[in-house]
Formats: sequence, structure tokens, C-alpha cells
Amino acid sequence: MKHLGKVIRSVQAFGRELSRRSSATEAQRMPAIGLALGGGFARGIAHIGVLKVLEEEGIPVRMVAGTSVGALMGAAYCSGLTVAELEELAHRVRFTTFARWTLSRYGFATNDRMVAFLTRTLKVQKFEELRIPLGVTATDFNTGEGAVFSSGSIIDPVRASCAYPGMFLPVEIGGRWLVDGMLSHPVPTQPLRKMGAERVLAVHLKGQWSKTTAPRHLFDVIGQSFAIAQDMMSSVWRSAADIVIEPDVAGFDYDDFKRADELVCVGEVAMRRALPEVRKWLQVPAETLPVKAPVLSVRPAPMPAD
Repeated sequence: MKHLGKVIRSVQAFGRELSRRSSATEAQRMPAIGLALGGGFARGIAHIGVLKVLEEEGIPVRMVAGTSVGALMGAAYCSGLTVAELEELAHRVRFTTFARWTLSRYGFATNDRMVAFLTRTLKVQKFEELRIPLGVTATDFNTGEGAVFSSGSIIDPVRASCAYPGMFLPVEIGGRWLVDGMLSHPVPTQPLRKMGAERVLAVHLKGQWSKTTAPRHLFDVIGQSFAIAQDMMSSVWRSAADIVIEPDVAGFDYDDFKRADELVCVGEVAMRRALPEVRKWLQVPAETLPVKAPVLSVRPAPMPAD
């Protein structure tokens, strides 16, 4: 009996090893899918809906790059937070979770509260310890060049990526003053290509302000100015994307954290609309893929007329 037990255990171990090797071989055949998460402050909660659908459909994300709130969401997810934990987090956060008002010639607020928030939220705090490779973008205030962080501490690069000019104070890292990554990488598709992504799914959170009423305050003016600038440079980041999805975040304010459920939902809807094209990637071995597929832009369906 003892000998029989050893034989059974050996057969079981052999079966597990075959299964592991088969899974590894299958993963190698799939294209390396990268997810580029754009900025949009509270609208970034829509990213959770995108991640939720990708997980439910078993679509493997091999690497992530994030800008601004996309960097924050990417860091949390890549560190090991589940989609359910991200949803729970989205219901708790408010503007004051990350920021506090201050009196400075460099901005109206500081995001130094993100240090404590990220320290207690992230499951690991170094890029090298992440379960999924991550790139975090920021912009060098002096040179205007984009910066992509992928090693060392995660916390300050995420803070820098979220340092919205005019609102938040710049963040100093290694002698450089850095501001929001949206100035250089509105949606970080190009960094993903450099990280080795063979297929890039880009999530663009295009906010829209009313065309018939005046801005409510300075932050509307700053936000709309950014939106205009991003539209002008959209051809750059779109050219590095295979699929661009645009959750319908029009009508959500920059600080609409209280509408977390709705934002998650619009992210889900947009991702599900893109699923047929994404599934095609998984049907073709990676080595047979062309360098880049035609870009597909998936936008919200127009609302029916009254």
C-alpha cells in the first residue's frame, strides 16, 4: 500500500507538471497584451470596469502603463488588489483622501496625503515586487520631456503622475521637478510598446464640459485646457494603440467620486463593446502577428433623439 501511495503521488505530480508546462506554452503563444490607462481624476474609476471585464473574460494583461489616475489605478491593480477591492476603495475615496488645500505660488493643493494612502493601500511598494509589470508616466517641468518610471519606489512616481499643473504642487524626484503625465503621455501607449507589448488596449477618458454655459471655476478652465491640448496630440498616442476605448464619462465632474458605481458601469460597457476585437488577438499565435494591427476606436453609442 505504501508503495502504491508513492506511485499515485508521483503520477499526480507528473500530471501537475504537464499542466503547468502546457499553460506556460499556451501563454507564450498569446500576444503580450498591454493596457494603457489614461488620466481623468475621479473619472478614472471607469478603469475598474475595464479591468473587471478583462478578468471576467479571462483576457490576460501582461503589462500596464498609467498616467495620472491611470497610474494610481494601475499601481493598485498590479500590486495585487482584486477588482472587488478596487471597487470597495472607489466607494471610500474623496478628494481629501489624496489632497489638501495649501497656500503656495506653485498650486492650490498638495497631494502629499497620497504617501500615507498609497502606503496603506498598495500590497507592495516597489516596482520590482509587482505581480504585473507597470510603467508610471510623469512630465519633467523644466524640459517638457516625458518620464517613465518602472523601478524603485512606486509612491513618488504615482504622486508626480497625478500632480495636475495649476492645481497640485510639482513633485521632486532625483533632482527633477515633475508634473502630471498627461502633458507628455495623455494615454501611455508608447511606453507600453517600449515595455514589450505586442497588442495595446488604450483607455481614453475624454471629459466634456458644457458648450453653452460658462466654466464653474478655475479647475474647469484648467481641465478643459488640458482636454483641448490632448485632442491636439491624440494622433501621437493613438498611433501606438491597437484598440482605443472611450468610456462615456461625459457629464461626470472631475471630483465625482460619489458616483463610483456609475463610473465602473460605463467602463464595463465600453470594454464589452471592444471584446469581439480583443478576442481575435487570442486566436492567433503571437509569432504570426504583424507588428501592429489596424487601430480600432470604440466610442460610446450616440444617445437616441427625444
